[in-house]
Amino acid sequence: MDWSKLPDIGAVALLAAAFASVARHGQTSASRLWLTGWIMIELHFAASLFETAPGIWGTLADSIALFTLVWSGFLFMWASVPFRQEKTSPWMFRALVGTNTLYLALLIAAPAWTLTPAAVLIGAFPLAIALATARRFRHRLRWSMVLLYGLLSVFLLLFQHRPDNGADLALNAILFTVFFSCCIHFWFAFQRATAGAFVTIAGFLFWSSVFLVGPVMQAFWPNIHVESEVWNLPKYVVAVGMILLLLEDQIAHNKYLALHDELTGLPNRRLFQDRLANALERARRTGSQTALLLVDLDHFKQVNDTLGHHVGDQLLQHVASTFAGRVRRSDTVARTGGDEFCVILEEPISRADAALVADSLLDMLKQPMPLGELDVRVGGSVGIAVFPEDAADAESLCIAADLRMYENKWGARGLDSPLSFTPRPAVRPEMQTGLPAAQ
Repeated sequence: MDWSKLPDIGAVALLAAAFASVARHGQTSASRLWLTGWIMIELHFAASLFETAPGIWGTLADSIALFTLVWSGFLFMWASVPFRQEKTSPWMFRALVGTNTLYLALLIAAPAWTLTPAAVLIGAFPLAIALATARRFRHRLRWSMVLLYGLLSVFLLLFQHRPDNGADLALNAILFTVFFSCCIHFWFAFQRATAGAFVTIAGFLFWSSVFLVGPVMQAFWPNIHVESEVWNLPKYVVAVGMILLLLEDQIAHNKYLALHDELTGLPNRRLFQDRLANALERARRTGSQTALLLVDLDHFKQVNDTLGHHVGDQLLQHVASTFAGRVRRSDTVARTGGDEFCVILEEPISRADAALVADSLLDMLKQPMPLGELDVRVGGSVGIAVFPEDAADAESLCIAADLRMYENKWGARGLDSPLSFTPRPAVRPEMQTGLPAAQ
């Protein structure tokens, strides 16, 4: 047994445990694939313990170590594909895994002539899938993989049958391509200036370069001995980078939750106040106007009491998406209370423009909203305040909009439309009895 692998087994086990602990608090499909990849790396080192065993056991251990290493790279690669939901992506993934696994299996225990068709498949199979789907789906990452594995196919055909070291060159070429592919995939998936992205991408680049530098040193400087732990360092760099990526994602997610309403995804009161203050500051500098609309839903309590809170939640989500689709991207729609929404309209804006937006929002609220098996119709009231005409600071502007909203709500109380629940035409016959309008 090769006891020198024990420190690597322990180190990878600790890193995998740390990775699992971090991933548990924000588990995603990508983090699960990453964790599975690190379990395979652990199996790779465990199998490496027995590579020196005589006979079939040593060959079996060597094969397990090789395949788990390659498959871990493909798992890391697949986890970072930005278009995994695209219908042909699984086919491309299976093509890459299948052709590489087949080639390695033939390289270990098959006649040399079988390597030629296997090498052709490595480049031809991905190319065929990309060409067959080119009219419907195109992405630079996919064509990068087609090019990379096409070059690998050509390299294998040229060098795999060299009598002295053809098998070693073919093996190192495949390992280099797999982990360089991981580098490319992570570069596409994490194009952000963070420590986690930089460390992970650099780690995969160094990991792939091991399979170039090692053969070059063996060919030109055979007397230089490098400890195996040095060649394994990039693996640990990648593991640390992935942990940093998970922590960065969790921090970003927690920050998002702190500033956004969990139900609707709109900015909450805290983010609304920050954006309003910034909007007023920009208006002061440019001498322009900023309008604030405060919209309060009518009959929302009756919806909750009559149909249940789950329908009330659906109503709020529908209103949020409707309002967000009505304003410009430079404007802000926020949920600042139970059934209260605020809209910040930045320049160019006037009081007349704000009134038009307010009227369109109220018209939307008067339309039947499809919620489950019912069409629910509610109304709303809106208050408009314009900076700097109505108030000189954010707090005063909110108070002015709030007061005008309540003036409109109670001043037109007898004129607004009653709440109504109407069964949708597509519901089952037993639902066609209808519900009485709630006054």
